[in-house]
This record gives sequence, structure tokens and C-alpha cells, in this order.
Amino acid sequence: MCVGIPGNPVRNRLRIWDLPTRAFHWALALLVGLAFLTGFVGGNAMVWHGRAGLAIAGLLAFRLVWGFIGSTYARFSQFVRGPAAIRAYLAGRWHGVGHNPLGALSVLGLLAVLAFQVATGLFSNDDIAFNGPLYALVANECSGTLTSLHQLNGWLIGALIGLHIGAIAFYVRVKKVNLVLPMIRGWQERGDSEADSASGGGFIAFVIALLIAAAVVWGASGAWLPAPPPETPAAATPAW
Repeated sequence: MCVGIPGNPVRNRLRIWDLPTRAFHWALALLVGLAFLTGFVGGNAMVWHGRAGLAIAGLLAFRLVWGFIGSTYARFSQFVRGPAAIRAYLAGRWHGVGHNPLGALSVLGLLAVLAFQVATGLFSNDDIAFNGPLYALVANECSGTLTSLHQLNGWLIGALIGLHIGAIAFYVRVKKVNLVLPMIRGWQERGDSEADSASGGGFIAFVIALLIAAAVVWGASGAWLPAPPPETPAAATPAW
């Protein structure tokens, strides 16, 4: 669809972000916020911290699969570029659609640190009442090490989220480009006619990604682990 005003260049409305990609983005933002909040509160809130972590694991698995079988601009092959593309972007010679080369590094970085956070959280403990769903698979000393890494990595996640928000603000204030609206409505107006709307990533691809995500959540939940043996009752004290 083209929208034009006499005397102004014609702008092409392109479909950029498909619904699954947008739903992933905002669901991930909410769940990461919930994980941070419940982690800081501790206590009974750790139950929800664990649930948020499992949901994030499913979202990450979905996004990984969607990065190969999703629509055009959600695919890693479309936005993950090499050093030459980064240099072209920094020199102002990049005019593509979707994630820019630096934005691609941000996406990969966030996915990596979140995957590490989930992986360490599965084996962690709080030395009080909460154990990760796969805690039983490692020794207590190993769990303690992974718990420490889990806590440290949380600060890295916070820093990357801060940079992400800062980059969005920079684009709005300096470049006059709103990166949030396309992630809400799915489309973006472009002044060039060379770019094409996203294609692919249909219903079958969505179901495949969803089933794999569900399998990852089930595996991460520890539901397949054998039930712990019942506690042996304490011996009765002789009455003499």
C-alpha cells in the first residue's frame, strides 16, 4: 500500500514484524521484568520467579526456531551480518529494513545472556526454600557456583536492557525514527520502493515453533525426573 501527498515523496507501507515476533518481544519484556521483580523480593515470590524463568525458556526456544522458519525480517539469515555491514552502517551507507547490523548484535547478545540466565537458574538454589527444577541433577557445590553466576549475569542483562532502551531513545530523538511503533503494529512506512514486505512464517511454521517451545518448557521443568523418595519417619523415642 502506498500513501502519497502531492509535493511529498510516496511512502511505501511495508509489513515488517509478524505477529509471533511482536508477541515474543512484548511477552519477553514482561516476563523479564517479572523475573527481576520476584528475584529481588525473594521469599514466596520465588515460586513466580521460577515460573517466569520457565516461560522465558519457552520463549527463547520459540524465537530460536522462528529465526530459521519465521517470516523474512525475523530470520537470522536476514539480519545477522558480518563486519562489512557494520562498517557500512556506521558510515551511513546502510539503508535496509528490519534490524540494522548493530541492532542484530544487540538481539544476539540479549538472547545469549538470557539463555545463560535460564540455564543457570534451572540448577540454582537460594539456600532457604527454593531450588531450580533441575537442582537434583548437580552437586550442591555446583549449584552454588551456578547460583552465583546467575546473580552476576542478572546485572549484565540489566546493562544490556539499558543500552537497548538508550538506543531506542537515540533513534527517536536524533534520527527521528520510531522503532517501537513497528513492533506494535507490525508495519513501517518507507520512502524507498526497493524493500519488500515480509513473507513466510505461516501457520505450520508457527505450530512447529510452538511445539518445540512447549517441549523445552517441559524438559526444563524437571517433570521427567523421578519423584524423590519419601522421607523416613523419625524413630519413636522409647518410653522408659
